[in-house]
Amino acid sequence: MIALIAQYGVLLVFLNVLVTQLGAPVPAVPTLVVAGALAAGGQVPVVGVLLVTVIACLLSDALWYAAGRRYGAGVMRLLCRISLSPDSCVQRSELQFQRWRGQVLLIAKFVPGLATVAPPLVGAMGLAPSAFVLFDGLGSLLWAVVAIGLGYAFAAQIDDLLAAIANAGTLALEVLLGLLALYVVARWWQRRHLLRTLRMARITVEELERALKSEPAPVVLDVRAEGSRLLDARVLPGALLLDNRGIDRSVHDISFDRELVVYCNCPNEVSAARVAKVLIAQGYRRVRPLLGGLEAWDAAGYPVDRLPSPVGVADDGVARATG
Repeated sequence: MIALIAQYGVLLVFLNVLVTQLGAPVPAVPTLVVAGALAAGGQVPVVGVLLVTVIACLLSDALWYAAGRRYGAGVMRLLCRISLSPDSCVQRSELQFQRWRGQVLLIAKFVPGLATVAPPLVGAMGLAPSAFVLFDGLGSLLWAVVAIGLGYAFAAQIDDLLAAIANAGTLALEVLLGLLALYVVARWWQRRHLLRTLRMARITVEELERALKSEPAPVVLDVRAEGSRLLDARVLPGALLLDNRGIDRSVHDISFDRELVVYCNCPNEVSAARVAKVLIAQGYRRVRPLLGGLEAWDAAGYPVDRLPSPVGVADDGVARATG
């Protein structure tokens, strides 16, 4: 690595950072740290490395930001499907956005899983282009300074480490590739185990549509986070809106005998199944997630309401959807 960076300099740093920020599973921090160590020895220009790092971040993030502005929630669903932890990748980002708004871009690259999701999220949420460039540029510069600065400060130690890896030859590379493979397998197994633990009977959209015409009709619960509703204002008619952090307050006045149908817009109805498990543990005997969630209901041609913007949630944690 050190030979490649010394030979190709800022070009390799630019390409590495660009593909990483576009979403490729290729780490960029080690390259920046090594570049910092080389800069300490005068082998590469530190200002040049900083500049191309920020430019690469802005280029890749701008593409995701534009996609978020144009396609909104569709881009977020795509990121969820390709993520190793699709059940929580966007939800974590939404919570960070609700707390930080556009300033989430200042910390995004320091939070695992947030760097790729944050630009399309702020685009979908309507962050102004000028604010995006400001916050993303500052966040990228801060990230680059930290990574390159670590290499610059610990140049001697990094040189020794790289020399040891080089002396180990192919064995070191095989160990690194093996660790990466183990990480991917562990995340895949964690995802598979989660889906197994949340396996339960689902209700189809056709069954729910018929049930809503009966008496008493089931209580429909929208368990998406507030950030999801900002991205996608569609909601099933008459659904209760709740955040899964406030389940107790949201259903305290619903009889244990009522049938509950919970839905989300996440892969495999993970959030809905999690809430269903909690409700069953609390004593509700008839709880089922909606198979396919909000997307399946809308795709079947059944009516949907639109929430006002911003979403209004009552002080007690429950609001009812209105057309």
